[in-house]
Amino acid sequence: MANFDKLKPYLLMVFLQFGAAGMYIVSMVTLNHGMNRYVLIVYRNAIATLVLAPFALVLERKTRPKMTISVFLQIMMLGFLEPILDQGFTFLGMKWASASYASAIMNAVPSITFVIAVIFRLERINIKETYSQAKVLGTVVTLAGALLMALYEGPVLNMPWSHTESHHESSSSGSSDKHMVAGTLLILLGCVAWSSFYVLQSVTIKKYRAELSLSCLICFSGTLQSAAIALAVERRASGWAVGWDSRILAPLYTGIVSSGITYYVQGLVLRTKGPVFVTAFNPLCMIIVAILGSIILREKLHLGSVLGGIIIAIGLYAVVWGKSKDYSGSAPTKEDAQELPVTASDGSKSVTATMNNEQKAGA
Repeated sequence: MANFDKLKPYLLMVFLQFGAAGMYIVSMVTLNHGMNRYVLIVYRNAIATLVLAPFALVLERKTRPKMTISVFLQIMMLGFLEPILDQGFTFLGMKWASASYASAIMNAVPSITFVIAVIFRLERINIKETYSQAKVLGTVVTLAGALLMALYEGPVLNMPWSHTESHHESSSSGSSDKHMVAGTLLILLGCVAWSSFYVLQSVTIKKYRAELSLSCLICFSGTLQSAAIALAVERRASGWAVGWDSRILAPLYTGIVSSGITYYVQGLVLRTKGPVFVTAFNPLCMIIVAILGSIILREKLHLGSVLGGIIIAIGLYAVVWGKSKDYSGSAPTKEDAQELPVTASDGSKSVTATMNNEQKAGA
């Protein structure tokens, strides 16, 4: 059981990356079928709210803290950063480029998050210490691998399942060539919004320690704000129609998995590991999307994708190793206490004891 508690944050983050990879594939198919991205965002967050609300009301009815003006404003900002800015920019950039390309560019998130976390003193860094050097070097290597995958295609690797070129692949390639620069800039803006969301969520979860309720409120906030935008840009009733195809599958999948479950699990891991640890696993999503895109969408796998994936895996290991060495063998200082959102699971342990036994902290 002790070993499982140590492995649980890692397993949760790996499972989240599989869920995120499915989001790229399903959303790409839906957008190619003509669904308005703003309408998709509304449905996604509305479904996530409906799914999370019953669990939040029942399971956290006795532990839910009181709402304050500060927390309310932070929730509204969280609903604007991820559901509006990140999803909006990423969906548009992905439509102009491709699912694999978007997932590759989004791997700038760990690097951006690291910088933001250091600026706001949510992440400790001491360049003289080995683990800090590992985190910095791993972040740089991860970004380098993502850039390599995004900028260098290389020769096509003929896989057994990707010999046949599909119409989707051809159309995606043409769109990518035409809008590559604009798509890249939009996805990068989504990266900044997503990184800011991680950092702000790690701050809010310390004040409002009810993960399900917080996730539900973020989704509800995103639903209201995205609905206002969607109603302004999509006034046709046909644009809001759904059918028994990807138009219903995408909102259900992205709402339940990519928003509801993801926000909740992120909140659990953020409390004990911090925003940099969470975003360090994002590169795995790119590798999964590249494989699924090759199998499901018949997209060709290029040498640049393989090399970039290997480099990203190395950088990912360095960051995770550096995070695992935080607080080990030393008493926490006041600066450390402000670094990451850490709390005991049962409320009976002190913050100091939890920091010293970070791996044993319950989610």
